[in-house]
Parts: sequence; C-alpha cells; structure tokens
Amino acid sequence: MNPSTPQPVAVTVLTHDTEPGRTARPGPSGWHAGDVLVATAPDGDGLAVTVQADGPVARVALRFERRLPERALVTGDAWERAYGDLHWGPQRPERVLPWYWAWYDEARGHGGGMGVRLRPGAFCAWTVDGTGATLWLDLHNGGEPVLLGGRALAAATVVTTSTDGTPYDVVADLCTAVAGDLRPRDVGPVVGANNWYHAYGEGFDPDAVVRDADTIADLSPDDVRPFSVVDAGWARGGAAHGGPWTTGIPGLFDDMGGLATRVTEAGCRPGLWLRPAALSLPYPGLVERPGPRPSAAHRPLDLTVEENLVAVETAIATITGPWGYRLIKHDFTFFDLLGRHGKQLDGVVLTEPGWHHADRSVTNAEILRSLYDRIRAAAGDAVVLGCGTPGHLAAGAVDVQRTGCDTSGVAWERSRRMGVNALAFRQPQDRRFFVCDPDCVPSTPATPWEKNRQLLDAVARAGAALFVSIDPGTRTSAVDADIRLAVERSLAVQRDLATAARAQDTLHTSSPRTWRDRSGATTSYDWLEPIGAWPLPVR
Repeated sequence: MNPSTPQPVAVTVLTHDTEPGRTARPGPSGWHAGDVLVATAPDGDGLAVTVQADGPVARVALRFERRLPERALVTGDAWERAYGDLHWGPQRPERVLPWYWAWYDEARGHGGGMGVRLRPGAFCAWTVDGTGATLWLDLHNGGEPVLLGGRALAAATVVTTSTDGTPYDVVADLCTAVAGDLRPRDVGPVVGANNWYHAYGEGFDPDAVVRDADTIADLSPDDVRPFSVVDAGWARGGAAHGGPWTTGIPGLFDDMGGLATRVTEAGCRPGLWLRPAALSLPYPGLVERPGPRPSAAHRPLDLTVEENLVAVETAIATITGPWGYRLIKHDFTFFDLLGRHGKQLDGVVLTEPGWHHADRSVTNAEILRSLYDRIRAAAGDAVVLGCGTPGHLAAGAVDVQRTGCDTSGVAWERSRRMGVNALAFRQPQDRRFFVCDPDCVPSTPATPWEKNRQLLDAVARAGAALFVSIDPGTRTSAVDADIRLAVERSLAVQRDLATAARAQDTLHTSSPRTWRDRSGATTSYDWLEPIGAWPLPVR
C-alpha cells in the first residue's frame, strides 16, 4: 500500500551554512523565509517540492510526522556506491540516510518508508527518529549556495509506503514507489569479464585483453556474447587516470578500434572504462573547476562549461562509434564533482565550502544529472555502466550501476565487506532503477577461490550483473567449471527474475549469509576467514 504523502509540519531554510536556519512561515502559496519560497503540491501519491529564491539558498529541511514502533529497525541507501556500511539498525536521530529510508517491525512483519523519486534536483537525505522524519535538500553549487535567480527548482518529489511482508518486500515496495514512471532500458542479461582485479591498470597489452575475451567466451554458452571490459590502464598506466580520451598509450594501445574488433572476433562485446570528468594531462580549451583537488595528477573539469561537456560527448561518441565499443563504464564523476567519495562526507556536507562552478544557477545534483544524460545520448545504443555515480541521479541514464565499492583481487576481506553488502542491501533496486552490479568476482593467486566461488554463486543466484576478473594463472578445470556453471545460472535467473534468490538475514547483519529463491531452496555461505573479519586496512 502506498498512501499519499502528507504535508510537512515545519520547514527550515538555510541561505548559507554558516548562518542559523530560518523557520519558514506557512502561507497560501507555500512556506516563506525571506525571499525563499518552498512550495509543496500533490503529485499522484507523492508530494512535489519546489524551491524558489532570488538570492542564495544552501539547504531546505522539511519535517514530516511519522511515528514508528518503539523497536522498529531503520535502513537507508548510500550517496553513491555502498562501502560495506548498509544495514538495518536502531533509530539513531543523527544517522544520515541518503535518498530514502525504510523501517521494519519484525514482530508484526510490517514496515514502510519514505523517499524521493529518482532524478531529483537536489542531493537529498533523511534523518529519522521515533516521531518523524526530516528531509534535507542540499542546494549547493560546488561549495557555495546556489543562485537560482528567481527560478522555481523542482527539488524533489516525496513518496511514502506501507508494506506487509519481509524486509526485502518493504524496501522493494519503497524502491518501486521511488522509481515512479521510470523504467530502465532492457539490455538483456549482463555477464562478462573485466581485467581490473588481475591487472590493476598495469602490465597488460592488447594480446592480454584478447586473452580475457577468449576466456570469458570459452566459459559462456555458445549462444551468448558476454561483455569483455578493458578497465583503467589503456590510456595511461595505473589506476584512475583521467583524460584526454583521444588515444591509448602510444606504442601499446595505438589502435583502439582494432582492439575492439579483435575482442568482437573472440566472441565478446567489447567494453571500455573511462573517467570523463577529470584530466590527467592539460588539454587546450577545457576548463578545470576550482575547489578541492584529489591530487596534483588529476584535474577535475568544470561540468557547467559547455566546451567541457562537448569534449566528453565527443569522446563517448568516438568510443562507441568509430572505435566500436558496446559498453561504456564511466567512473569517478561524484568524486570529481565534489572532491570526496561518498564515504568521506561529513553528515550532509558534500564538499569543502568557498568555491563554485562557472554557472552558479544550477545545483550539484542538476550538474551531475545533465552530465549523465549527455553521456547516455552520446553513447547511442551502447550499454552504459555507471561507477562512482549517485544512482538516484544516474537512473534513466545508466543501464547498469556499480552498487558497491571495489571488491579485491588482493584481499578476500574487501570482497566480502563490499560485494556481499552491496549485493544484499541494494538488490531491491535491481531492474527498478537499473541492473545492479555488485562488482567483479576475482580469481587471483592472492585470494582464496573457495571464498570467491561462493560470492560468484550468490551473485548468479541473485540475478545481478555478473562480471568476473580472471587471472590466467588461476584457471584450472575446477575453476572453469565453477565459472561456467555460474554464468549459465546467472543467465537463467536474469531471463526469469522471479526465480532470483534474496538475502534472508539482513535485519541482523551487514553481511548476510543466507539466500532463498522462489521455490524455497536455501543456500548458506561461509564468508569469514578463520580469523573472522579483518579490521585492518585492505586493498
């Protein structure tokens, strides 16, 4: 059941973060605080929120009454990728819950939630307590308040749900309401290989790329053309390099179109990674943004400058057109816009203060949403995979979404922490927002196959995107058999999603062990190593 969303009972406006918030006064046209007008209007079962201001406005907070059962547990989403931190937990009033939040009463088998519909005009987060919930709308441009110039910003549309069933049912119903009329593009089953976790951007060449394609083609059914994705390291050596994207490494990746042809001839659909919102080398005519710099080696672009956006479009159109790649994996756009990853945010503060983009009239959320739309248009009919992208803003412009931070070809603990958590807790978004990709399952000398194969099996049974990263030296008849079975199982489940297995023990752990499918068949996994979890840093 999705009841109509009630009106807020209080609204607070912050024109600058350094000033105390002003309580808005209700009136016939909305809530007023100085020259800021916050209007709310029914939109189907939702409540549309618009913000209009002549001067600067940094944040708006809307308070809704929503009394929860005393022992109800609460969960939410992540700003972009999850970092092993999604979980159900007690009602902590200061806990920041990006985009949506859900509650669940285990004794009654009942819950509900609130969220904002996909593609809002603001970065949105919730704080929840026993008597209500507050929606925080971030309206910054860079690290300063946006200057709307009197225009009415469609900031968000709030939806409310009430659901009987399992915790999965509660969040899935909420995700359906949040998706609204948006329907992700049907790109069919997504299976394939990616070379990142056995190469890490170093020491590979075109022959190694083709070898990866030969491997995943060999381990896939004859009637399937899996993807084979070339990750970072083809344009400049090492991790996370930026543009320009006009050519590969001279003397090594001189013919990127020819490489795509070789991957195609091996029986795969070629894919290519790029970091579109930053440069690693100066490029004439492109404008870098001010504000925080992740490192001296990376020059984030100002994504409100038209010349920069045209350069990104040209690169995407070249890669998917003349070069012939059928999948684009774009990465780091959240980080390059704001100078921080989602795990590095301070509450609802997205970036350092005191800087802004060239065009100050648009919010950070609008800037990213526009970038994603332009990438989608430039990619034509190629599949677009977003990584390091806020799913709420990218939905509709990405076909596949990396839902968790990196797994690892070096330390199993990282794959457990990131991959299992993202698979379990973001599964309700799958095919409602996009195809969910919990990241690659590695097969490397440094990681135990008896653990990797369990993650491989869980991803396949859940029907999520299945990518593997196979070090050639780890291939054995047993490993090949495990991967071949998982690919076949994944294809079957993705073609009939009603058969997908779902995590059962999400209420009481961030790393669920038990999955159950429609038939009632249950599979349990042993994720932990003999010493248990590894609380030291892992790569």
